[in-house]
Amino acid sequence: MASLILVRHCEAVGQEPDAPLTDAGQRQARELAAFLSALPVDAIVASAYRRAEQTAEPLADLLHLSVEIDPRLNERILSPCPIDNWRQVVHDSFTDPELSAPGGESANEVLTRAWSALNERLRGPRELPLVVTHGNLLALVLHSIDPGFGYAGWENLSNPDVYRVDDDGDGDGDGMMTYRRLWDP
Repeated sequence: MASLILVRHCEAVGQEPDAPLTDAGQRQARELAAFLSALPVDAIVASAYRRAEQTAEPLADLLHLSVEIDPRLNERILSPCPIDNWRQVVHDSFTDPELSAPGGESANEVLTRAWSALNERLRGPRELPLVVTHGNLLALVLHSIDPGFGYAGWENLSNPDVYRVDDDGDGDGDGMMTYRRLWDP
């Protein structure tokens, strides 16, 4: 069985790519590191967004690992400019994976790049890689494993949040995939 840990970043000051963690988010990252250090994590990958990397750093320091940056794990681009109906776009994306706001990514586009990165980790040589990403991407991934995880699941995510994803196949990403929440906010 191949497995990975999927983490939503800690509390941040904003949604921009360079938005750092808040003071509370930095405390959360330290608490998260203490929680995750009991697992046999042997690789850490984060999106290119500052808040994801800052979430990963305390655990990386504790485990003496480096943080690999993979932009395929970046948050979904709903639109290149602010849109009033962004929550509706997120909502409708769980039932219409081709839906996108003008200039934005569809759920299918996000899933293509996300699963490309995740399957590399599932097929890779590591025992338990840890991936730090963002809420909409994480929710779409979990929804692709279990259609019951939809908009309500996205709304119920916490900052941070932690899920273990297991592939009972031969590690090629083609087996029966399951997930379970590890973090109790």
